[in-house]
Amino acid sequence: MGQNFLIDEEIIKKVIESAQLSKNDIVLEIGPGIGNLTIELAKKVKKLIAVEKDPTMVKILRKTLTDFDNVKVIQDDILKIGNWELEIGNSYKVVANLPFYLTAPVIRKFLEMENRPKEMVLVVQKEVAQRICPPRRARSSGEAGAKPPRMNLLAVSVQFYAKPEIETFVPKKSFWPQPKVDGAIIKIIPKKLSTRPGSVDLFFKIVKAGFSQPRKQLINNLSKEFLPAGRQGNLNREKVKDWLSKNNVRPSQRAETLSVEDWINLLQSCRIN
Repeated sequence: MGQNFLIDEEIIKKVIESAQLSKNDIVLEIGPGIGNLTIELAKKVKKLIAVEKDPTMVKILRKTLTDFDNVKVIQDDILKIGNWELEIGNSYKVVANLPFYLTAPVIRKFLEMENRPKEMVLVVQKEVAQRICPPRRARSSGEAGAKPPRMNLLAVSVQFYAKPEIETFVPKKSFWPQPKVDGAIIKIIPKKLSTRPGSVDLFFKIVKAGFSQPRKQLINNLSKEFLPAGRQGNLNREKVKDWLSKNNVRPSQRAETLSVEDWINLLQSCRIN
């Protein structure tokens, strides 16, 4: 199912350290696989809920974890299971070595839900980590992170909801089967949203319109794709141009060149009708 298991004890230790776990913590692990990380998490926390989709892996996990009475293994799809089924309460952390194809939907699910985690510590593909995390929050190697012109829809979404940072990079030899790319440990800490009530939907309507055709100019995307409630047809290009210019955004720019702050400014000044 696309899983690459962590087999490097030092990297597992770094994941645990990044999560700063205590005996009072409730942790949700996604895609535990054969349980290498699961065992170390179970030693550190009050309660661990491990959600695994693969029935073969679930059988292995239940044998591996027989010595732990603080672990609950659930066979289910993390993207479909509800909060009430997880029994995670209102204060929990997510720690996971994610199958790389699940990174974006899992992050979106937990940042957009009402009961958001205190923090998420995830092993993801290196390139994705660099896209998500601003360079000023990248602790390791000094490599560039997500800033204009490297932004994409996922980076905007994560930085809108949370403060992401790269803890360290993970060589591909740390996994089995070995993937074609390196990984990274990232920490995502949700933040309190300062936007006015009801504006989150409008924010993402603007951003999604801006990224609808990433290679095209913003004025084209927004005038064609951004339609306020009840509006049909294209927006007036001159009004869109004026809206962008007032926020120091050139109409000819592409969406990838805007920072999260640029998008928030566009939201707060949105008077298009």
